[in-house]
Amino acid sequence: MKTVLQSIIFLCFFSTYAQQVSDSSQVFTINDQEYLEMRGANVMLAHDFYPESHQGGVGIIQNGIRVATNGDLRLEPTPGQWQPVPKVGERQVDREQNEISVHMSYPDPSKNRKGFNPIEYPDLNMAYDLRIIPEGKSFRIVVDLVQPLPEEWVGKVGMNIELFPGILFGKSYYMNDEFGIFNLQANGPGVYNEDGEFELEPMATGNELVIVPEDEKQTLKIENLKDNELQLLDGRAMHSNGWFIVRSLVPAGVTDNAIEWLITPNAVEDFTYSPVVQVSQVGYHPAQQKVAVIETDKNDKNVQQAQLLRINENGGTTAVKSENPSEWGNFLRYNYYQLDFTDVEEPGMYQVKYGDYTTEPFKISESVYKRNVWQPTLEYFLPVQMCHMLVNDRYKIWHGRCHLDDARMAPTDHNHFDGYIQGSETLTDYEPGEFVPGLNLGGWHDAGDFDLRVESQASTIQGLSHIYELFDIEYDNTSIDQDTKTVDILQPDGKADILQQIEHGALSVVGGYKALGRFYRGIIVPSLDQYILLGDPVNHSDGERFDEAFGQEDATENVEWGRPGDQDDRWVFTEDNPRRELGAAAGLAATARALKDYNPELAQDSREIAEEVWNITETDNPLNKIELAVELLQTTGDQKYADFIVENRQLITENIERTGWIVGRALPQIENKRFKKEVRDAVKEYLIVVQERERKTPYGLPYEPDIWGAGWGIQSFGVRQYFLHTGFPDIFPKDYMLHAMNFVLGVHPGVNTSSFASGVGSRSLTQAYGINRGDFSFTPGGIGSGTALIRPDFPELLEWPFLWQQTEYVLGGGTTDYLFLIIAADKLLNQE
Repeated sequence: MKTVLQSIIFLCFFSTYAQQVSDSSQVFTINDQEYLEMRGANVMLAHDFYPESHQGGVGIIQNGIRVATNGDLRLEPTPGQWQPVPKVGERQVDREQNEISVHMSYPDPSKNRKGFNPIEYPDLNMAYDLRIIPEGKSFRIVVDLVQPLPEEWVGKVGMNIELFPGILFGKSYYMNDEFGIFNLQANGPGVYNEDGEFELEPMATGNELVIVPEDEKQTLKIENLKDNELQLLDGRAMHSNGWFIVRSLVPAGVTDNAIEWLITPNAVEDFTYSPVVQVSQVGYHPAQQKVAVIETDKNDKNVQQAQLLRINENGGTTAVKSENPSEWGNFLRYNYYQLDFTDVEEPGMYQVKYGDYTTEPFKISESVYKRNVWQPTLEYFLPVQMCHMLVNDRYKIWHGRCHLDDARMAPTDHNHFDGYIQGSETLTDYEPGEFVPGLNLGGWHDAGDFDLRVESQASTIQGLSHIYELFDIEYDNTSIDQDTKTVDILQPDGKADILQQIEHGALSVVGGYKALGRFYRGIIVPSLDQYILLGDPVNHSDGERFDEAFGQEDATENVEWGRPGDQDDRWVFTEDNPRRELGAAAGLAATARALKDYNPELAQDSREIAEEVWNITETDNPLNKIELAVELLQTTGDQKYADFIVENRQLITENIERTGWIVGRALPQIENKRFKKEVRDAVKEYLIVVQERERKTPYGLPYEPDIWGAGWGIQSFGVRQYFLHTGFPDIFPKDYMLHAMNFVLGVHPGVNTSSFASGVGSRSLTQAYGINRGDFSFTPGGIGSGTALIRPDFPELLEWPFLWQQTEYVLGGGTTDYLFLIIAADKLLNQE
């Protein structure tokens, strides 16, 4: 039997131990995923390396928001997209020394390919170790150089860390005796540095910076422990997509501890991520599975009732379902629960409530997908993206008749900074710099870059053709006049918009092939000054062909603007790429069917080009020809395409994930029973794979987050699932397709439950990487890339228009797959 003294000693020991265990979550430690973790704050080092888009180096997540990134040595005060970045070594975790480090060096050869980087790469060899060291509620950043800086680089190399602007506007800072607010726009005064580049004067200088002291959730202190002062800079002066930057220069003649900062991100005591309920921002058909996903902190053990509320016609709400959600388990850094309300079918407006979180209103209705869901993509986004057209929208012009001087043959042996490569030959009858007629019509700009990629053009017309063919969409709410090159949004002209859009894309692809004798690889502006243009693309060029009277120049370095006929015309690139050429031909083969009655001549051209490409294109991998074979079989009915498919049944069945959804469309035209059986058997095996992958996420579909948003890939998966379901209805259910659609419409990880489709649903992306991103705006019906992964485990979808890996619009699958999913869901669920 214990004595009173023994009991007191035990209680004191237990109390002390419990306090130590409790306090351990309130100081930084190195976790199993190799980053510093404290309840309410995380510090990553070199998990991401994508500094061009604000992911890399030292990054800080504070109270559930990523507040800082790209902590590293940089050669410019406010770097942009193409500035030099270091080569990143392997991250090292020393648990005995309690530090994480990575070896870095300049230059990174992979970022300096000839012609790819439009900015001259520096003559600098520098190696260093970047370390983060936890110190209670703070952490230390230390930089050790292998050798002192070369004399000519002193005053140019500095330690930077970038602060996310979107949560700082209108909030305050203190830097020693200086203080102020973070402004919505970059303001002067500015100066020109010794290299002739414009820079804003620092917002503040000193040795201790406190950010947002008025809000405990955002208060962050950065102390410089050396003599080299801190500078607070506005990176938006040089680059529209810049962030606020804290910087201190590397001193001369030092190696060890050349940089030493102490950073204290204030973590709210016992911080717990507030639960988020993820539902479709559009709603659900009564007949479909309906599951709300509830995302909670891993420390949150307070499971509450979830309620499905019906919004009453005369005000207020009524709970139609109240129950504890079922626990799904852990995914990424969160714990997930699910509320299944599939049994609720009564039409109306609903919300889901869990704790203090209530979702935006959403529909349950048989007509949920019939209006305001897919239409914005067809009546706004695609018209706005149309090249070579004036796009009018009531009191507004989205852009003028752009690029009417298209296009000149690209220089040979040239690597364009946007990735286009022209080899040692033009592969055409045209010489470098020579005007190629017939390219100034049709096509859509690819997101905010304004270029025309053949794979984007071809996949868009192919997807639109499938939609028209399968679902007979005669919707008309846009006027498109190819003679005057004019588009009027919200003005019907008696013609099906989808056919007019297919025609517009085919005019570019077919016109390019007839002009060049092959497909173009891409059409793009030659200079960086043109490329970074935000606003109306009519300002890319003067619309008039280059006048050789000005001289046959080398336009790979500088482009003259200002005089009619100057060298501002876009370049057209070609390549020898059988897989891409066969894919483009597949798009034309589908187009031939869609346009056969609407524009017979263009349809005939599309068919003939597709057949010609089939006949002349050699490939080492027959799989590259399967999709074209299927499209041509459906277009021509020629048995030779069916024979080719059957001849390659082993390749098809061994690669069923890639081929099953394609060949399923052709099975009614194939008589070989053995082939059909082997394909069906392979599809059954693939279903098992999909089921295994699906069980790894709470979203009802395979999903592996990556540094780039997964939305487009999820949409593509959904379209493939439609064809697997309709081709093999007794094997594949329609649920995977519907879950993919819901993911895009709001059922995805992270606090931002927005629909990826701008202007669609109760909450959507209203700041996106489109042609009007400089206005912090959006294009209705554009589909963003979606939730990205801040490695290793933080899902993020920021309200910020300049992160292409999260909010960029694109053509091809990013557009037509979305249209397809919504229209297909409506047709399947209503059995039309």
